[in-house]
Amino acid sequence: MALNVVIGIVGSVLDNRGKGYKRWDAWRPSVSVCMQADFPVARFELLHQPGDVKLAKEVATDIASVSPHTEVVLHAVEFVDPWDFEEVYSKLLDFSLGYRFDTDNEQYFLHITTGTHVAQICWFLLCEANYVPAQLLQSSPKKMPEHGNASIQFIDLDLSRYDAISSRFQRQNLEGEAFLKSGIETRNAAFNEMIQEIERVVIRSKAPLLLTGPTGAGKSQLAKRIYQLKHRRQQVKGEFVAVNCATLRGDNAMSTLFGHVRGAFTGAHQARKGLLAKADKGLLFLDEIGELGLDEQAMLLHAIEEKNFFPVGADSAVHSDFQLIAGTNKDLRLEVKSGHFRDDLLARINLWSYALPGLKDRREDIEPNIDYELQQLEAENNHKISFNKLARERYLKFALSSEAEWTGNFRDLNASIQRMATLADGGRINEALVDAEIRQLKANWRDVTRTSRLPNLGDYLDDEVLKTMDLFDQLQLAQVLAICQQCSSLSEAGRMLFNCSRLQKTSSNDSHRVRQYLAKFGLDAKSIRP
Repeated sequence: MALNVVIGIVGSVLDNRGKGYKRWDAWRPSVSVCMQADFPVARFELLHQPGDVKLAKEVATDIASVSPHTEVVLHAVEFVDPWDFEEVYSKLLDFSLGYRFDTDNEQYFLHITTGTHVAQICWFLLCEANYVPAQLLQSSPKKMPEHGNASIQFIDLDLSRYDAISSRFQRQNLEGEAFLKSGIETRNAAFNEMIQEIERVVIRSKAPLLLTGPTGAGKSQLAKRIYQLKHRRQQVKGEFVAVNCATLRGDNAMSTLFGHVRGAFTGAHQARKGLLAKADKGLLFLDEIGELGLDEQAMLLHAIEEKNFFPVGADSAVHSDFQLIAGTNKDLRLEVKSGHFRDDLLARINLWSYALPGLKDRREDIEPNIDYELQQLEAENNHKISFNKLARERYLKFALSSEAEWTGNFRDLNASIQRMATLADGGRINEALVDAEIRQLKANWRDVTRTSRLPNLGDYLDDEVLKTMDLFDQLQLAQVLAICQQCSSLSEAGRMLFNCSRLQKTSSNDSHRVRQYLAKFGLDAKSIRP
C-alpha cells in the first residue's frame, strides 16, 4: 500500500498559536493533519523560512508526540518577499524539480492551509501542471474543537472527471520532448533522440545553439518552442526575438541588430533600439546567420561574449543578456574556408549544434505531421477537416514515395494540406482533391528543378576532359550532380534518378548504379560535394 507523504509550509501564525501546554488547546494546521485516525502520515516534508527554524522544530516535535510513526523532514527555503509571486513560484518550482518523487510507492498531498495566499496559489499551479504529482489537502478546525481536533478535505484537480469543465477547458499539457515537437508523435528514431537531447540542453544551459538543415525543416518553429519551454520554466523573462538575416543588408543590418543613435547616418532622424537590446533577458533567434556580413559577425561575437555592444554612432555601450539560437541552411565550415564566415564566431555558437533533417529524410513522420496540420486547421476554422479513407491512403502512398520530392520540406506539406482543406466541401477531403493536389505538387517541384542552378562542371572536371564531352553528356552529368547534391545519400539519389527502371528489378542497388555512372568521369560521392 502506498505511503502518505504530506508537503507543506510552516504557518508562522497558525502553527504558532498558544504557548506551553495551551498550544494543545489551539488549532494548529500542520500538527492537526497528523492527528487523523484514518489518514496515517508516513512523512511530512515541512518547508520553513530560515528565521522560523525554532518554530519548525517545535512543530516537528509536537507531530512526533501525536504521531510517532511520522517522519518530519525540515527544509529551509528563504522567501525575501513572501508576497512576491515571481519569487515564491520560482523557489517552490526549484524545490519541486529537486525533490525525488517516488509515485510507485508513495502518494503525495500538498497541504495548502498554511503559507501566504501567494504560496497557496503557487502550490495550486505547480500541482495542476504536475510539477508536484499530488492532491491538494485542506485542513480546518471542527466547530467544537477538542484538543486540537480538526478535519481535512482533499481537493481533486482531475478536470477530466468533470464533464462540464472538461468539455469547456480541454487542453494538452505538453512538456519537454513532446512540447518541443508540438505534441506530434514523430516516429523517426534519430530525430526523437535529437529532440530529447535538445530538451536536456536548453533546460540546463544558456549557451548558444546552432540549428542547421534545409529551408523548411522547422528551425524557426523549434526555436520558438525552445523559448516557450524556457519561459514556462521561468528560465527567461524577456521576449522571443526572431530575425531572418538574409533580409539584412548594409547599414540596415547594423541598425536592425544593434540599433543606432539619432543622426548616426543619413536618414537616422530617430534613435533605434535594435533587436539585440530588445532580446535582453530573452531569446534571440538569428535565422540564416550565414548571410550576415563580416562586420556584423564581429559585433555579434562581442555582444555574445561581453553582453554589451555599441549601437551605430553611439559612444556608450548597451547591455543585453540574451540566449542565442542561430539557424542556417549553409555549411558554415565551408563558409569559414571561403572567408565568408568568422571562425571565432562559429566556434562560439557551435557548442551545441543540431542538424534538422528535411521531410524527405523523415518520411515515417509524414503521417503524424498530416494529422497535426489537420488539427491546426480545425482549431483555426472551428470545424472538423478530414480525409475519406481512400483519399488518405492515396495521398499517403504518394507522400511516402520517391515521386514526392518535398523540396520545400514541411512548408510544402503545410501548403498542400491547406489547399485541400480549403477546397474540401463539408470539411471532407476526397480522392479528386488528392489527385489534383498531387498534380499541383509535381508541377511545383518540376518548376523548382527547372529553375535550380546546375553545378558548374568546371569545379569537378579538368578543362581537357570537358573539351572532349558532348553537350548532351555535360547537361546530363550536371543534372545528376545537382540531384546527388540535393539528396542525403547516393541511395536516395538513385531512387530519384532510376524511379521507373528500378521498379522492373527484383532487387535494386540504386547507389551502386549512381557510383558506376560517376566513375565514368572519375568522380565519387566525396568529390561531388558542393
